[in-house]
Amino acid sequence: MIAFVRGVLFEKKPTEALIDVHGVGYKVMISLNTYDRLPACGVECRLHTYLIIREDEHILHGFYDSNEKETFELLITVNGIGPKVALSILNGLSVSDLRVAIADGNVKRLSSVHGVGKKTAERLIVELRDKIDPAEAFAARVAGDGVGDTAILRDTVMALTQLGYQQEQARKMVQKVLDAGGDTSNTEVLLKRALAGK
Repeated sequence: MIAFVRGVLFEKKPTEALIDVHGVGYKVMISLNTYDRLPACGVECRLHTYLIIREDEHILHGFYDSNEKETFELLITVNGIGPKVALSILNGLSVSDLRVAIADGNVKRLSSVHGVGKKTAERLIVELRDKIDPAEAFAARVAGDGVGDTAILRDTVMALTQLGYQQEQARKMVQKVLDAGGDTSNTEVLLKRALAGK
């Protein structure tokens, strides 16, 4: 398995990048999100990769960050979702938007992506809902509204569950602090406010 490729970006297109690694050009299939984050041609870059081996070809998929790669790997575990559809989904939704849509069971949002119909969207929700961390989905949803840092929100919810609170109760406690305009600059402060306001 090729875990990553690091080299000079030789050429880039919205669907693929060509990376020169010591004189060997690696053609890497990419999402629009990765394309937008690539440097200019001639500059060194590194992509996390996932290799798919078929009878007639080897296809290397590249991702700017490991979170997008993990989401791609999750998507291709779903029955009927191949690499092309998985990349199409990542083109249509950010990783955080996708996780929120799956956690919320939002069929309409998922089926708005090119190549994903209602049945595929429902299958995504059924097969992946249990694999999406509810604390992470909550943090992504709140951060998407422009409130707080995803990691801080997620870590606070996880800390509350470690203290014995149920997942739903922990999310409500954090949401209460956010609704009151509480400080979300670090986990410790947010955790103390959530515990004080319960």
